[in-house]
Amino acid sequence: MYLFTPLQITIQPILPAWVSMQDFQAFKELLNTPKNIIIVTHHKPDADALGSSLGLWGYLKKKGHRVTVITPSDYPDFLHWMKGNDEVLIYEKSKKTAINQLIDSADIIFCLDFSNLHRINELGEHVGQSDAVKVLVDHHLDPEDFATYKFWSIEAAATAELIYELIMSLGDAELIDQDIAEALYAGIMTDTGSFQHSNTTQNVHRITASLIEFGADTHKVARSIYNSNTLDRLRFIGFSLSQRLEVLAGLNVALFAISKQDLAMFNSKTGDTEGLVNYALSIRGIVLAALMIDHGELIKISFRSVGDFPANELAQKYFNGGGHKNAAGGRSTKFKKLLPSFKSKLTSSSK
Repeated sequence: MYLFTPLQITIQPILPAWVSMQDFQAFKELLNTPKNIIIVTHHKPDADALGSSLGLWGYLKKKGHRVTVITPSDYPDFLHWMKGNDEVLIYEKSKKTAINQLIDSADIIFCLDFSNLHRINELGEHVGQSDAVKVLVDHHLDPEDFATYKFWSIEAAATAELIYELIMSLGDAELIDQDIAEALYAGIMTDTGSFQHSNTTQNVHRITASLIEFGADTHKVARSIYNSNTLDRLRFIGFSLSQRLEVLAGLNVALFAISKQDLAMFNSKTGDTEGLVNYALSIRGIVLAALMIDHGELIKISFRSVGDFPANELAQKYFNGGGHKNAAGGRSTKFKKLLPSFKSKLTSSSK
């Protein structure tokens, strides 16, 4: 798909089989004149959600469009370095009436890194009712049928990967600058677990090499995301490892159960629990890791797995959630009670 020479990248765009050239041409023509565009991503955005959103924001601004990024909630401080962060509207912290009016007046709404409108909370109703052309760009399973155009593939490691593919397919490689490249690189880097997960494909490496050619400073991105901890967060991680990590050896499961009091004790902020579940998964022999966080009215659960164990099926069937095969999430209070019924799958998937 991408042919590399030492000094030049030759692009041969191949559209997914389910995107007809006629549809793509109509989409391309839609962007040929200035539009009012809204970009929305999911609740508690991670690096892929925000990186794909701000990467697309930068690109569309260069195309002459009026663009606003809206997030349902806040997001970690370690993502604030991205170009355009200061212009992001956070629905929970803004005048909701004004944001709803922006949505009502939009010509196009891009929905990034989520496949169902309930993932954007209250915004879902307003986006769903809007007369704007809706464009879904996502890599999660079972997308809801609400968009006019879908650029969707579960083969993609990250939504940022799809945004890169989209820009290239539109023939606008020259519009990718360092800021756009770094935002997209951040999304791909984190959703591949720093290129450690099984979704790290040849295409991922080709794209990240291309983003480096476009100016992405990989050291800056990695340091900004992984090495900008507060003292409180480091002490919280130490506490969680020593006091809250539980291993169910007979089931090849490890889990953290974090209470509201634990979070308060370490002045926890959005993003402070990011990556904690991976410590549990790193234990030799563990197939399934879970992070359960008590938020009062509900308990949020994050799952990570290895091998063939379907974390997404567990999340979808029992915890009103979903996600990818080896990375999923949900909400509930009954996790441990369900584990024995999965014992055969857990033991057969052991490292």
